[in-house]
Amino acid sequence: MPLYIGLMSGTSLDGIDAALVGIDDTSRPRLLATHAEPMPATLRDGLWELCHAERAGFAELAAAEDAFCRLQAQAVTALLAASDTPRDAVAAIGSHGQTIEHAPLGHAGGPAYTLQLDNPSLLAELTGLSVVADFRRRDLAAGGQAAPLAPAFHQALFRAPGEWRLVLNLGGFANLTLLPPAEDPRAPLGFDSGPANALLDAWHARHRGGSFDMDGAWAASGRVDEALLRRLLADPFFHLPPPRSTGRELFHLGWLEANLTGEERPEDVQATLAELTASSVALAVAMARERLDAPDPARLIPCGGGAHNRDLLDRLARHLPHSPLTDGAEWGWPADWLEAGAFAWLARRRLQHLPGSLPSVTGADGPRVLGGIYAP
Repeated sequence: MPLYIGLMSGTSLDGIDAALVGIDDTSRPRLLATHAEPMPATLRDGLWELCHAERAGFAELAAAEDAFCRLQAQAVTALLAASDTPRDAVAAIGSHGQTIEHAPLGHAGGPAYTLQLDNPSLLAELTGLSVVADFRRRDLAAGGQAAPLAPAFHQALFRAPGEWRLVLNLGGFANLTLLPPAEDPRAPLGFDSGPANALLDAWHARHRGGSFDMDGAWAASGRVDEALLRRLLADPFFHLPPPRSTGRELFHLGWLEANLTGEERPEDVQATLAELTASSVALAVAMARERLDAPDPARLIPCGGGAHNRDLLDRLARHLPHSPLTDGAEWGWPADWLEAGAFAWLARRRLQHLPGSLPSVTGADGPRVLGGIYAP
């Protein structure tokens, strides 16, 4: 079975996920080995500043990209060593890069753009492997949102006869994939529902320190501020029809603070942010179901870091009581590795000259072959 490596670093900036995936034409992709390479604090801080900078110098961008690429190479080397996989057994690496800014509708009247720091030429040099990278801009060029890209992979893994399924990625931001039954001719629908861990982590770091709220315990200790929740949900993004995608450009602490009175208890704000994620997911699911005239999904498959947040999962269960939560590990894909797996799968699609995007998800003018190939 041909082997591919997928590399993913999300908006949490906590590290690089590396997944070794076996993919052929006769069965579903198989997750064979994984490695999580932690992000050094200095690199994380530098990337964080770039994500929030109004202006950035070329030297800053180049230094961050170089350090990030070398960390990716470390992740690949560690993954191969841990799995005892010969380098020449790997067909290619699929590298997502690190998103710095995503503006699919442009900014201040300018053209649409999406920026991921990556240096696939250097990664190919350091690893001795072919690298497929720059997946998003081809879809953007075709009039799409360039995000989310994982729904096509979700379809390859989880679409099945006889039932509707919902895959929910709870990373820094939440996106969903509504999958019709395999016998249904309609295409999947996927889009971003709104913020997830990005605001929860940032508010927790400001008031409690640390990088995240373990199991959502702090959020669970607070009470939802219903007035604040209504103000947050009034943001036009939550009511836009798909296709749609978002990021830190819209949802950040400044956005939250603009909706605070200053009288709120910090733990109540955290509870309200958790409820915002669950409420906005429920709104998005209702929108997707209406668009496809779909019943309640028979399964809700959570993935991403938020899949470990017990409080958040409990809130989702209350909002979506007819769609029981199901662990993706039942299909051999634990929650933490779907995103990295998606870019291994997309690398194979590129090498086979097959489309990697779904126009029903991104809104592009048609399916497109995504990414560029960088030979070793």
